[in-house]
Amino acid sequence: MARSSTGFGGFLLLLALLFGLAGLGGLRDGVEVAEAPDRTATGGAPTLEDIMARQEGLPVDNSFRSSATGDAAGAGLTDPLGTLGGASDPDLWRALRFGTADVSASASFPGAELLVQDSGMAWLEFRNGPLKQWGGLGLLGTIGLLALFYGFRGRIRIDGEKAGVTIERFNSVERFAHWLLAGSFILLGITGLLVLFGRILIIPLLGHEANAVIAEVSKWVHNNVSWAFMIALVIVFFFWVIHNIPSRHDLAWLRVGGGLFKKGVHPPAKKFNAGQKVIFWSVILLGGSISASGLALLFPFEIQLFAKTFATLNALGLPGLLGMDPLPEVLTPHAEMQLSQAWHAIVSFVLMAIVIAHIYIGSLGMEGAYDAMGSGQVDLQWAKEHHGLWVEEMEAKGTAPSRGATPAE
Repeated sequence: MARSSTGFGGFLLLLALLFGLAGLGGLRDGVEVAEAPDRTATGGAPTLEDIMARQEGLPVDNSFRSSATGDAAGAGLTDPLGTLGGASDPDLWRALRFGTADVSASASFPGAELLVQDSGMAWLEFRNGPLKQWGGLGLLGTIGLLALFYGFRGRIRIDGEKAGVTIERFNSVERFAHWLLAGSFILLGITGLLVLFGRILIIPLLGHEANAVIAEVSKWVHNNVSWAFMIALVIVFFFWVIHNIPSRHDLAWLRVGGGLFKKGVHPPAKKFNAGQKVIFWSVILLGGSISASGLALLFPFEIQLFAKTFATLNALGLPGLLGMDPLPEVLTPHAEMQLSQAWHAIVSFVLMAIVIAHIYIGSLGMEGAYDAMGSGQVDLQWAKEHHGLWVEEMEAKGTAPSRGATPAE
């Protein structure tokens, strides 16, 4: 049985090109499918070229064998290598593999009649190889870059003299929504990593039984906390979307890097600066994508995401622009689940890296930033330096304190 499928391999190659993860799914960059050799002399059996290509991790054209799944008329006496119809076990298993066999099952759930699907091995190799390798390196690399930045820049301090009075940055309802979203995502990230890396990290330290318990608890927490994350995602979107619409002030903020790299530089910003808007839309878009694939995993075989997505991408011509064959538009229920899990993990790793950077700036990286989501009150001088346009709006409304006001309790 082949260890990988062209459809799943093509999808992993597309992910590699989109995310810049070299070698994703065990495929080589820039590889073109060689012209299919003549297999008529082998009756559909693998040729030497097939075997060599498979050993090198190259795609193999299975179209000749996928069409040789039995002939009710049987083979002629002068054609010993032809298909033998129902009398041929290889034809039967080939038909099972390519989904053309007439199979009935007593169970009625989707995929019950699928007895053989070789994309499972491609998914397993991707999960145990590139996903763990590149995902883990991505998180460690993010932490390492933040450590280097801290060593170079140090903590970003308030440049002017503290005002001694505070202005309300976020009210209690906004902070509740933020912490519900943040807390649920942190739990989801930790439990997901425990399940993914348990075999290589927990088993050597604590043993198989401990890993089994941790994996079971992590799965339960992950599945149930996911609802809190999705609810918080919707709440946060409606709370802050109006403040995160891009504006011309964002260009000025981005032009000087938000003042993060040079002391005394404070570009104008409203309630959310360009950096925070990037975080907001990353959380909304990537979090929404994670939620969609997560729902497909919570309700196995019920939500089909990728066949329709591939059909749309093919209609747009994206695979052709990347030098790829059209993506498969007919997928088995099991392949849909495997693609959902792969996508769920990839996007989660990307969002975890972004959130780690957000946590750094909101705590250790910037003086006074945590107060915005801690007590909701920030020093007036801090607010003027980092969100000067927003303070002006509050002053115009008469809701901002003056520097000479009595300090807040």
